[in-house]
Amino acid sequence: MSSRSHASEPAATPMMAQYLSLKAQVPDCLLFYRMGDFFELFFDDAKAASATLDIALTARGEHQGQPVPMCGVPAHSAEGYLARLIKGGHRVAIADQTETPAQAKARGSKSLVGRAIVRVVTAGTLTEEALLDSRSANWLTAIAPVGGVVGIASADISTGRFELAEIAPAALDAELARLDAAELIAPDSMAEAPAHALPCPAGRFDSAAAERRLKTLFGVATLDGYGGFSRAELAAAGGLISYLDTAGQGSLPFLQPPERRRSGDHMMIDAATRESLELTQASGGGRRGSLLDAIDRTVTGAGARLLAADVGAPLTDRIRIEERLDLVALFERDGGLREAIRGRLKSAPDIGRALGRLVAKRGSPRDLGMLRDGLNEARDLHDRLARIEARPALLDRLLPRLTGHGALTDLLRRALVPAPPIDTAQGGYIAEGYDAALDDLRGQGGEGRRAIAMLEARYREKTGIASLKIRHNGVLGYHIEVSAKHADPLMAADSGFTHRQTLAGVVRFNAPELHEQATRVGQAGAHALAAEAAHLEDLIATALDRTVEIAATAEALARLDVAAGLAERSAEGGWCRPRFEDHNCFEIEGGRHPVVESAVALTGGRFVANDCRLSEDSRLWLITGPNMGGKSTFLRQNALIAVLAQAGSPVPATQARLGLVDQLFSRVGASDNLARGRSTFMVEMVETAAILAQATERSFVILDEVGRGTSTYDGLAIAWAVVEAVHDKNRCRCLFATHYHELTRLAERLDALSLHHVRAREWKGDLVLLHEVARGPADRSYGLAVAKLAGLPPIVLARAKEVLGRLEAGRASTGGLAAGLDDLPLFAAAAVREEAAPDPLRAALDAISPDTLSPREALDLLYRLKAIVAE
Repeated sequence: MSSRSHASEPAATPMMAQYLSLKAQVPDCLLFYRMGDFFELFFDDAKAASATLDIALTARGEHQGQPVPMCGVPAHSAEGYLARLIKGGHRVAIADQTETPAQAKARGSKSLVGRAIVRVVTAGTLTEEALLDSRSANWLTAIAPVGGVVGIASADISTGRFELAEIAPAALDAELARLDAAELIAPDSMAEAPAHALPCPAGRFDSAAAERRLKTLFGVATLDGYGGFSRAELAAAGGLISYLDTAGQGSLPFLQPPERRRSGDHMMIDAATRESLELTQASGGGRRGSLLDAIDRTVTGAGARLLAADVGAPLTDRIRIEERLDLVALFERDGGLREAIRGRLKSAPDIGRALGRLVAKRGSPRDLGMLRDGLNEARDLHDRLARIEARPALLDRLLPRLTGHGALTDLLRRALVPAPPIDTAQGGYIAEGYDAALDDLRGQGGEGRRAIAMLEARYREKTGIASLKIRHNGVLGYHIEVSAKHADPLMAADSGFTHRQTLAGVVRFNAPELHEQATRVGQAGAHALAAEAAHLEDLIATALDRTVEIAATAEALARLDVAAGLAERSAEGGWCRPRFEDHNCFEIEGGRHPVVESAVALTGGRFVANDCRLSEDSRLWLITGPNMGGKSTFLRQNALIAVLAQAGSPVPATQARLGLVDQLFSRVGASDNLARGRSTFMVEMVETAAILAQATERSFVILDEVGRGTSTYDGLAIAWAVVEAVHDKNRCRCLFATHYHELTRLAERLDALSLHHVRAREWKGDLVLLHEVARGPADRSYGLAVAKLAGLPPIVLARAKEVLGRLEAGRASTGGLAAGLDDLPLFAAAAVREEAAPDPLRAALDAISPDTLSPREALDLLYRLKAIVAE
């Protein structure tokens, strides 16, 4: 039964009519409807929520003659349930009570408590600490096509970070892959919108209205100071702000002034390359096993988020890269400084996200305490770092952002208790001595509670009931409680006690003196809570006056954490600082794969380092050798070194010199995309086509086994043509791994192609993989040796050897497999070979089954073999 179908039913009860009216405002959301201490869900919402949360589905009364499906979650623990619903792909609207039952009753004895939707919770609009991963950004992204380009607006409202960009439609997938947004919205009129985008009314993506809104939001007469945004960027921003406005029910979250991202400012990395290189996520999902996981030594959530952003968008500005490397070098040189800074940072709270919650009106006293403690740590860091004489330029720019909050931190230190709570219902977060009137109210409450304790003693003495207790709960307030067997004397009319409630085993009473004292305590407590709430509101307002400055401090702390963390990783791994050149070189000595090296170290092994020297006359390496020999690892490690270097990080190598990379491409591995109707080979060809269409002379490309997804001849022909195109047309730096040994002939005419192979040896019938990259082509592929390592049955291996011999000899008797080799120039050498004479010794050896031989048979066999040799 759909809740939408009930919106116009006249027979609904007042409560159900209110629910259905609210539900009609958010038909695409689950509605959390506040009823006392619970959020309840009804109809289809209840069915969906109970399935996702694995909670009981019940029924409440009837509507239109049918039971109403219902489930609920406690309001005090709603965050955990919200997190599970959001992860399950739902959007949730919160309908909270806007008045107390007493206020509703004042409007009429049968008046329903007023409720309204106060917030829409979606994956991209989360700010709560419990709902977010502290080490990952949480982007909400809007896209808008305007005039042949696409505008992109992205905001992480948990920290206020706000970006705008304009890109070509062909680059949209790459940019969305970088952002990895928790939620993506697009105009419902966008024909080519990504499948996972949430369609929103196209009228919200209005560039003129967005420009006016942004000017008002940031209090400026023109946006030129932020970068002079295009119509596409403004349209996307309009859609994003409108969505946030709806989610917040008219209350916008924290947004910093927009930062304009220019497409050429960062290395372009498409979605396929990010996935194959596992930059921030491993192929199986999650961080473990990714490049980010291998290098992350940050000690704060903000630092981890910034490091992920750096790795996801390496710079192309040499000056900015060098500035980051200079700061890392400072911390790497001075281990004592690095340890001290990391220790300070580790104790610093996440003030960026605390500020985001306060701006979004979801903050707590604890968030103010986090600001106080975090800003104090920032000031101490400033004082320590300011004493350094030869400071890097980036540090000089960061230092002013770490200080200037003295008045605010002093206020918060005086006003708040050392460890403020999240919940404000019980008060107790304003420090004693901050407000004399508040202290007096607390004193009155304390005196009242002491008087109530004295009353308890008097009542025990008066009644002779030693077990008599004065208790308190939210319904009865203060009351007297005795066991049932002691209740009769208190029931008497002249006892001075008034019966309130009888439960199993206990009876509860009131008394005039207790009521009087309870009233005093209640009034003092209520006034104290009101006074604390007023102070909290003032403190938040004072903190928000410095929103921009606090956000800048949070960013500075994160940058220090990233630099110190990279210095720590470099020191522990023996990494080096990359050097950048003005020409398109790529020279790595002793390069290693950071992820694989860490995994090998855990097993007690040693990773084999390799050199890579790409230059103008050797910009394309063709690498051959056996499977499992390390070709793919070698390709990937060099791509990862390029990413790390331009992200401003030391790299896992002895030395590294490289020219800046504008675009990074990786065609490694094979996978189907059946949902989009693409086979493994189709995926391979689509990715290869994108590389050939986009790579420039400044790009870096790794290609692994191009053409292997189809027939031998087709695959070889495609690989041959791709090598030529990369060499002649794209002219980029490229590592090309292949099993097609015929491609090595291209070195005869392609002057910038260099032949290399991964070394392997056979020893006593076994294959030994050396994982070393050496000059020249491999002598053979060792495919059968690898098959033997994999455990292929001996009978299959024997047959494969036989077929291989015939193919190599060009024999047509293999069922036509080798027919036509003479017609292909690439295979001419194999086609003209004469058939080798049968080897009787090899034939005899192949026929032996050692496990079935008796000692006598083995001796006889040895004599026969010697006889064959003698012949």
